Amino acid sequence: MRDVTQDSGQRATAEAIERGGGGLGVDDLLARVMQAAPGADSGAAPALPIRDVDDVAAAIAAAAGRYLPAGHLSPDADFFDAGGTSVHAVELVAELESELGIAFDLDEVFADARPISLARRWMETTGTEAPSEAAAPAAHAATPAPTAQGAPPVPAAGTLPPSGAGAVVVPASGAPAVSGAGAVADPLPGVLPPSAGGAAVALASGAPTVSDAGAAAVSAAGPPVLAAAGAVAVQAAGTLPPSGAGAAAAPAPGALPLSAASAPAHAPHTPPVLRPRVGSGDERYARARREDLDQILADLALADRLPFADVPEPLPPRRILLTGATGFLGSHMLLDLLRHSDAHVYCLVRAADEEAAVARLGEALKSYRLPWSSEVRRRVTVLSGDIRRPRLALPDELWHTLAHELDSVVGVAAAVDFLRGYQSLRASNVLGALTLAELAATGRPKPLHHISSIAVFNEVGITAMGDDDPLAHVDRLVSGYDQSKWTAEVALRRARDHGLVVTALRPGGIGGHTKTGAYNPQDLSSGLISAFGRFRTVPAFRYLNAAPVDWVSRVAVAAICEPDAWGYDYNLTGVPNTLDDVVRDMALGGMHVRVQDWDEWRTDALARLAADPVPELAFLTRVLQSPTALKLCEATLKGPAAKGARTAALVEALGLPPAARYDAQAQLRTFERLAQDGLARLPHPDDQPYLWFPETTEGRVGPVGAPAASPCSMALTLSIASMYQLVKERRVDVTGEVVCTAVHPEPLTVERGDIWIRPEEGIPQQHGLRHQLLRYRLWLRDTDGGHWWLEGHKYARARRDLWRQTRALTVRIGREGEAASLAGEVVVPADSYVRDQIDGIQVDPRLTSQEKRAAKLTWLAWFGLEMGRGLLGPFARAAADLLDLRRTPTPTEHHR
Repeated sequence: MRDVTQDSGQRATAEAIERGGGGLGVDDLLARVMQAAPGADSGAAPALPIRDVDDVAAAIAAAAGRYLPAGHLSPDADFFDAGGTSVHAVELVAELESELGIAFDLDEVFADARPISLARRWMETTGTEAPSEAAAPAAHAATPAPTAQGAPPVPAAGTLPPSGAGAVVVPASGAPAVSGAGAVADPLPGVLPPSAGGAAVALASGAPTVSDAGAAAVSAAGPPVLAAAGAVAVQAAGTLPPSGAGAAAAPAPGALPLSAASAPAHAPHTPPVLRPRVGSGDERYARARREDLDQILADLALADRLPFADVPEPLPPRRILLTGATGFLGSHMLLDLLRHSDAHVYCLVRAADEEAAVARLGEALKSYRLPWSSEVRRRVTVLSGDIRRPRLALPDELWHTLAHELDSVVGVAAAVDFLRGYQSLRASNVLGALTLAELAATGRPKPLHHISSIAVFNEVGITAMGDDDPLAHVDRLVSGYDQSKWTAEVALRRARDHGLVVTALRPGGIGGHTKTGAYNPQDLSSGLISAFGRFRTVPAFRYLNAAPVDWVSRVAVAAICEPDAWGYDYNLTGVPNTLDDVVRDMALGGMHVRVQDWDEWRTDALARLAADPVPELAFLTRVLQSPTALKLCEATLKGPAAKGARTAALVEALGLPPAARYDAQAQLRTFERLAQDGLARLPHPDDQPYLWFPETTEGRVGPVGAPAASPCSMALTLSIASMYQLVKERRVDVTGEVVCTAVHPEPLTVERGDIWIRPEEGIPQQHGLRHQLLRYRLWLRDTDGGHWWLEGHKYARARRDLWRQTRALTVRIGREGEAASLAGEVVVPADSYVRDQIDGIQVDPRLTSQEKRAAKLTWLAWFGLEMGRGLLGPFARAAADLLDLRRTPTPTEHHR
């Protein structure tokens, strides 16, 4: 390590700056920045005294500190890294404008949330000329940050050396130093440098942090500390990477491709584009910011420092390191790894200690309805660490043990927030991936399986999204999340040149589990589908590239456990849904939606969410209000269908269930859980019926145990609110009236009624002689206000009068709260059955003629199948009795 001269005066100044005030206490600082400008109107927001950029940065840092767990923020530290959330950012922007007169677009805060950067942008926007030291960030280099135990100092936060990417000296282990946005550091050989952007990403509770890769939201306990033992300074590369974003995936040495060899994709050109000035209109959101592009280029160069690796043994892994196991996808992958392999899994969980890490993992699995049993715990070792820290914040001894004993490294953890910028996400999504690559390349050769994202294609106007198609142009990705996932995948492609076997697995939208209904409540796909069902409107889109989590997890684990599949790129997007698919699925579910163009739908959705706020959809409101996030949504909804030829070949070769469209049936349990949690709305009996028809019956009733002599008839309307009602409950809604003079001389109104088709799966009654076909339950009200109940049954018997069995209803009638007083039988007249219940079917007029025909045929086919099953049951039992050759009859058979 090089010796650097340290000046005690500079050290004292740096310590004051790191405490957040340049020698001022918080009270003094607030008093200083809250002074009103001379001549200002007393009713206006207090103006900030403009001295230099440091004054503005200090004021912003003081205001931001009140929203953080630690209570303060250094001017060069990232607000989100320090524990701020998206909700806090909204409140901070409002406070800065109302109390200090500093106005920002919310997207500017999300793009780069360091007070020093916000101050510079604000002064540029207002046209205020900052002093030379603010204009030239390199001027801060004379103020080094504090170091520990005589370790060499580092330049102060925000420092950029004269060279393009910038260089910084990282202090010895334990030094609470944070480097500038453009800085990178070169550690000892074989050690991946820490985050050049300083603190690790922190996602506090309440932030819209849900990962399509299964990342869990985590919160920082205090100000971040970044250090690397024995690090030395080196200037980061500022040139374009030799391998482009669209380069073809390099196969693992010796691996066999599962599909025909495809031509290598060409690397897209990624020229840095000058960022338009703040306030120049929507064009400022059409391209990436110049400072983000500079940082991306510097981060890509870090891959060139990875160690060279040998070819791993082509054997199924037995010891696996898994990150992101507390997230949605990661938790399902953990269970699939245990189910479909013999591997022991080491789970890296962010927590204060091992006990807290174990508790957090168990809670996460249970929240997704996954088992956390003794058998699972026996095959899982939980490690307390942090993906954002050098060497995963693991002790050196443990790091080296893992490097020499692991067979495979699986990186699922990621910070997912569609509002935050690249600077805020890079520590988790880029540097974390490179740290895992370093671990995979150190010691025993082992493959790295990286959960990427289909977001690497999120460029508006892109024409193809296949396994090996070129990725988006990075300068046309405006979302920090898209940029970070792109950078991570491209950096790992460059790591392949070092011999590292890297498998890139790209999920799209990850839907809920088809069996358990577990879902990710703040996944963008879940939020959009919830809004579709709640508001009954859908924006015009081309494709929704989404698949259920159980399929995504199973295919990803199959690729991890199959050596021949290593080293390639896979799109795990399943079969995309078209606009027609979604509209048809929702119509069959009784949710008839109106299609709107994107701008109209967004405006309408925001108005509805403002009028009737849904806390669970608050993150969707922020996304729809963010110009940057809207670019992401536009690319997602207007992009082409994702193709996965190699994924399909892998699935077929391994005998896995093929991809199927994530349709209404697959979403059934998930939609029920969404409704339970307030994110969606199921069809209700009060909604306009989806399908209805009349039913009339005639017969006689009499006192229980006496002959039925009094006439009784019913004129009913049978309706269903949705096909969901049939599939889930097998229930039909009933309205109408009952005429029964033995009850009341005037007709009785059916206040509420239900009919269950084959209740209790048609379990037979009376020793199997009668099987239930239909069960009626009606609540009646007479003209005098009296309340009655009616219960009826249609039974199937092993007799030849099948036609009458489907029409005859045995009924019992009684006053509310009392036993039945009347009993008898009513029958649907033979001449009215076809006329009413087939030809008389009416369908919701809002459906098209084609949808109406489909609805009618679907009902008749479903109802006919259920009746057939019900009528077949007693005959099957009778046949079994006749053919039963057992020597010892059962007591029941003797009774018969």
